[in-house]
Amino acid sequence: MAQTVDISRLIDERGINAFNVRLVIFAFFIILFDGYDIGAAAFAAPSLIKAWDITDRTALGTMFSASLFGILFGSPIFGYVGDRFGRRIAIFGSCVTFGFFTLIAVWSSSLEQMIWLRFLAGIGIGGLLPNTIALTAEYAPHRFRATMIIIMFCGITFGGAVPGFVAASLVPSYGWQILFWIGGVAPLAMALLVLLALPESLKHLVVKGGAAAEVRRLIGAIDPGRAIAADAQFVVADEKQYKGFSPAYLFRDGLAAITPLLWVCFVANLMGFYFLMSWMPTLLTGANVPVTHAVLATSLFQIGGTLGGLSLSRPIDLKGLVPVTILFGFAIPVVAAIGFAAQISEPLLLIVIFLGGFCVLGLQFGLNATSAMIYPTSFRSNGSGWAFAIGRFGSVAGPIVGGVLIGMHLSLQQLYLWAAVPFVIGAIASVALARRYKQRFQGHGLGQRELLDAAGAAGLSRR
Repeated sequence: MAQTVDISRLIDERGINAFNVRLVIFAFFIILFDGYDIGAAAFAAPSLIKAWDITDRTALGTMFSASLFGILFGSPIFGYVGDRFGRRIAIFGSCVTFGFFTLIAVWSSSLEQMIWLRFLAGIGIGGLLPNTIALTAEYAPHRFRATMIIIMFCGITFGGAVPGFVAASLVPSYGWQILFWIGGVAPLAMALLVLLALPESLKHLVVKGGAAAEVRRLIGAIDPGRAIAADAQFVVADEKQYKGFSPAYLFRDGLAAITPLLWVCFVANLMGFYFLMSWMPTLLTGANVPVTHAVLATSLFQIGGTLGGLSLSRPIDLKGLVPVTILFGFAIPVVAAIGFAAQISEPLLLIVIFLGGFCVLGLQFGLNATSAMIYPTSFRSNGSGWAFAIGRFGSVAGPIVGGVLIGMHLSLQQLYLWAAVPFVIGAIASVALARRYKQRFQGHGLGQRELLDAAGAAGLSRR
């Protein structure tokens, strides 16, 4: 009888090793560019206002949202590429697309040109998170899956902190263009490294069939001492296999309510997050906070988010969605307090902004891990991609709604009270999501989404 190798069991039994560490570090630097892009546009804005004589600050809301609108298209497009052709090809294409159009922005001479280039760059950015998250999840042992995804996702917060330092140290000498030089050249260099060194998902290769030699090579990299027979068959035994992809899969097999609730959580949190990130430097400087302090505040928001995400990693592995619901609840009063803190003292403002990052960005860490762990390998990139795409309606709306509210000449306190509203909606949706997930899968953890009926055992991928 031919040897059967269960890839899921192999990965779980092997645990975390040097291969996992290298992969997480690689993915960390890939998605660093996503975070950098958000901050680059925000920190370029004050210089663009002067360079292009922009008199209506609300027009910047469209520029902030342009790349986010592009992500709305890029996430499902590259999610499909990742599930159809492989995570590595999708990540390579994302880096090339993003890097090229970000680099071209160096030569833009009007707000209209910048808006279009930001949109096109956003299409490329859209493919980074769904595929790097899927790749990380598919090599992670079950009991550490959320932890590894969240550690990898720290790259986005480190990336978000970098433009502040670039703006403070290099923009005065080299102009706003330096932000986009860095943001364009670095992803193009990373694209080359992806082709040369990034491994393809082992589970994806098995599910899709073929490439037996590559499967053997990757097993050797994960577990060098394991003996594999020449006629061995490879399976992913804890997941139902699906042929091709249809959006209907996102609503089948217990996901009919879970997927829409996940989308609501994404929309709510991303709407609040992008409102805060896009307008924070402009609002704080407009409230007479020194530019250097505004830069520090934005960096503290990112640092707080990193710590918030890391604090969620093990609790999500152990308790599922409950920690996410708790953090949504804390986000409401913290975000609402930012405007009031700004009127009291700068030290208090910095503390509140740090806590805001802990809650808001920490939540996004948790939601990203969730999106990768509730869907099977067959359509994991698509599942995450659709969640990110739908979530971008919130991220596009956040800066635009912020611009409208600013145009109404609301006070800083009123602006941040309105910014807390999405988190009220998210808190309600997250409670419903946690309850529905527990009811449907009866305590099965997020990292082990096997079905409760016989359908889960059908269609095993073999070769």
